[in-house]
Amino acid sequence: MDALSLFGLFAVTAMLVAYALEDRSHWFILAFAGACALGSIYGFMQGAWPFGLVEAIWAGVALRRWLIKRR
Repeated sequence: MDALSLFGLFAVTAMLVAYALEDRSHWFILAFAGACALGSIYGFMQGAWPFGLVEAIWAGVALRRWLIKRR
């Protein structure tokens, strides 16, 4: 497994874990947003720009949810 695949595996694993723990703290929502951003970077680096674009949108949605939830 090359470094890019390991990076992608880390990104999607972090997304899964953060999503599963979102109900415990608003910080996990922020972690999910960050993991989505990493997933977006991975998608663009791999050449799968639709995946990268959708993950960037998810990162924005999660960041907005975090901003609302922390108030």
